[in-house]
Amino acid sequence: MEKDNIEVKEIDYEKMVDDAFQHLIDTYLASRHRKKVDIITKAFNFARQAHKGVRRLSGEPYIMHPIAVAQIACEEMGLGATSISAALLHDVVEDTDYTVEDMENIFGPKIAQIVDGLTKISGGIFGEQASAQAENFKKLLLTMSDDIRVILIKICDRLHNMRTLESQPASKQYKIAGETLYIYAPLANRLGLNKIKTELEDLSFRYEHPDAYASIERKLASTQAQRDTLFEQFTAPIRAELDKMGFEYELKARVKSPYSIWNKMQNKHVTFEEIYDILAVRIIYKPKSKDDEINNCFQIYVAISQIYKSHPDRLRDWVNHPKANGYQALHVTLMSAKGRWIEVQIRSEHMNELAEQGFAAHWKYKDGGEITEDEGELNEWLSTIKEILDDPQPDAMDFLDAIKLNLFASEIFVFTPKGEIKTMPAGCTALDFAFQIHTFLGSHCIGAKVNHKLVPLSHKLSSGDQVEILTSMSQHVNPSWINFVSTAKAKAKIQAILRRESRELQKAGEEQLSKWLQAHDLEMTTATLDKLCELHDLHKHDSLFLAVGDKTVILGDTDLNELRGKKTEKTISVKKWRRYVPFLKSNEKKADAPSDANSLSSTEGLIVVTKELNRKKPIFINEENVHRYLFPHCCHAIPGDDVLGYIDNKNHIEIHKRACPVASKLKASYGGRILDAKWDMHRRIFFDATIEICGIDRSGMLHDISDVLSDQLGVNIRKITISSDNGIFEGKIELQVHDRKDVKFIVESMKNIKDMQEVLEVL
Repeated sequence: MEKDNIEVKEIDYEKMVDDAFQHLIDTYLASRHRKKVDIITKAFNFARQAHKGVRRLSGEPYIMHPIAVAQIACEEMGLGATSISAALLHDVVEDTDYTVEDMENIFGPKIAQIVDGLTKISGGIFGEQASAQAENFKKLLLTMSDDIRVILIKICDRLHNMRTLESQPASKQYKIAGETLYIYAPLANRLGLNKIKTELEDLSFRYEHPDAYASIERKLASTQAQRDTLFEQFTAPIRAELDKMGFEYELKARVKSPYSIWNKMQNKHVTFEEIYDILAVRIIYKPKSKDDEINNCFQIYVAISQIYKSHPDRLRDWVNHPKANGYQALHVTLMSAKGRWIEVQIRSEHMNELAEQGFAAHWKYKDGGEITEDEGELNEWLSTIKEILDDPQPDAMDFLDAIKLNLFASEIFVFTPKGEIKTMPAGCTALDFAFQIHTFLGSHCIGAKVNHKLVPLSHKLSSGDQVEILTSMSQHVNPSWINFVSTAKAKAKIQAILRRESRELQKAGEEQLSKWLQAHDLEMTTATLDKLCELHDLHKHDSLFLAVGDKTVILGDTDLNELRGKKTEKTISVKKWRRYVPFLKSNEKKADAPSDANSLSSTEGLIVVTKELNRKKPIFINEENVHRYLFPHCCHAIPGDDVLGYIDNKNHIEIHKRACPVASKLKASYGGRILDAKWDMHRRIFFDATIEICGIDRSGMLHDISDVLSDQLGVNIRKITISSDNGIFEGKIELQVHDRKDVKFIVESMKNIKDMQEVLEVL
């Protein structure tokens, strides 16, 4: 009987695979591509045979994954037969005995090259080694500069993995979601894959902050009817005007995605109800002729800005200055009859296709052999990638930062003294511009003239600035420059020059240290260097040599005592234990943790992770063990926050908020060390929290604030600072609370104080 059941299930699975493939072929035949069904069918049959008998975690046949990836490549990116075949074959070389040579013999060099690129970057995608993910990303960019389709299929693969993430344990979910937000969503955005970028962000958000996601979804659903009414009322006169002008058009409501709403709530410290740009209107028109495309766009703009008043500072002309990812549209913000600003995006059908599918649309035209688009933008982007890869970053995290800084930043346009236009990342400085033009210019730069006015090197450039760089042969690279430059090229060049200089200092420091040790009958062993590094709070031996070389560390009696094992009061410094128990300042007594400095000066008491730890299960933080975890200052997690654990180099566990910027880097670079962490607190310990307030000054205001906090809520105030200027006051209050719920309750209660305008959670 059981055997029959298994056979029935197998037949069901066979039918499921056949249906999925048939759906893929139907989608492909409905597209504009040359119909090369034979090669796709050949690739499917080959992959099906290669993955025979293999199952995914969810229990379905493994071949369903390549089919789903190919479906996304075909339907959502509009790619052609070559890409679809490569998507079907993308796991064959990695998971079976077939080689790239076999692929080339059967399917030809083009498909083999793409499959090879995809195989290279998936090797160790969930690797345990420190920066496996960043290394993969490096490989991805290298293969991408050969064929952009490699990365497009990789993004399809990631999208399908995100859609089926439910079957993974929580720690793996955070790692994959974090990596997606940090690397793949910005990459999809940079390639102009707007729809896919939004879905990747929303899926990551759903797994990292399930409660916040559900809450925003509920609120969006409950306000849907209001938005529909607003949309109808706002667009009625626009429809009438467009009909009168004789355009073929489509009007769409664009609703902000849950992730962007949440992001805005976090960055601007506002509630869902205070976000006014949830709705935008999109006008997609058919140009009357190909040559009139841009003129028509501006004609529509003029017509609608006569119906509604437009915001003078909010006109964005991406039509004449397309974004680097190819995006073209005219954005204008209009004042509706209800007194609300509403953004209107005007695009032609072609612009809309580019906006949704980005560079994939370029490929669509190439594959189909119908239209060839200008790919200058793309080639320029790929050459930036090559430049970053040519200058190797010693650390994987730095490398990811360099990529983030350069490839995913929004751009500004800057002019040279001769009137040439240069595209630079937003937020760049005059010094970045100097390095962008030439390394020699950057390393000897003493200042700049922006719009004929003298400015310092750190001056931030704005779009439309004309920049002239001033140099002097006596100028040399200064270590402080690294703090204000923002482009990867400038950072890399400055670091390379400084590294060259510091190598010489290091050498001198090493010689000096060696002589000093010999003079005191000591040898330069790893153990000796480790002890000195620990004493001076340095992490690497090279840093110690450098510190000795540039005289920031002067070797003396303290060092000798440390090496000879004589402990003095000086060596047991409070600084050490403060590092381990960062913000439980006044809580140790309550947690029954030893409070004298000596007992905390050692790292005893901190949890040390062993191989036996089951990393798939969550760790629980409670009153008894809270002092055994590290709470870094970057995000200041308290009970009630969504958190995760990270195993550091010493095998201690750091607790970070899941939304913390440091944590997002860790998820992308050290995914194997991420743990799922949960709070198990019972409101016995106090944690520090800070809120900022702002309002209209009046007598008795301070009394009302302390009345609400101390008398009504019984909150312990640790510190309060308030200053008043021209009838407006601003202040900061440090409180002791049990959890995040307390903070939210305090914020809501304080908003009810008369003349209080703003209350924000800061920490």
